[in-house]
Amino acid sequence: MDLQDQLKNLFPEHIPSETPEPNGSESAIWMQDDPLICKYEKRKGKATTIIEGYTGADEDFKQLAKEIKQLLSVGGSFKNEQIIIQGDYRDRIMAFLKEKGFKTKRVGG
Repeated sequence: MDLQDQLKNLFPEHIPSETPEPNGSESAIWMQDDPLICKYEKRKGKATTIIEGYTGADEDFKQLAKEIKQLLSVGGSFKNEQIIIQGDYRDRIMAFLKEKGFKTKRVGG
């Protein structure tokens, strides 16, 4: 007996709605025409990749930061409208952003 059958037994009068379930892999991040800037810096002797130039909502940019950190399995943060990723991952980040539909521009070394 699956979950749907158990729920029908518990709530016989309930009529389930026909709303489609949101797909977890597809996010509703606002796409922009201007390219995102992906640059490399050294901070305190450590390599960092910085992504900036997003003109949408901060919550969307924070979600994008979370997805990038999970993809690369690295640490990072979101500060001052920038995504700061630990390490030099410009190529992988730019490929991921292009796959999502963003335009990117590589800056620095």
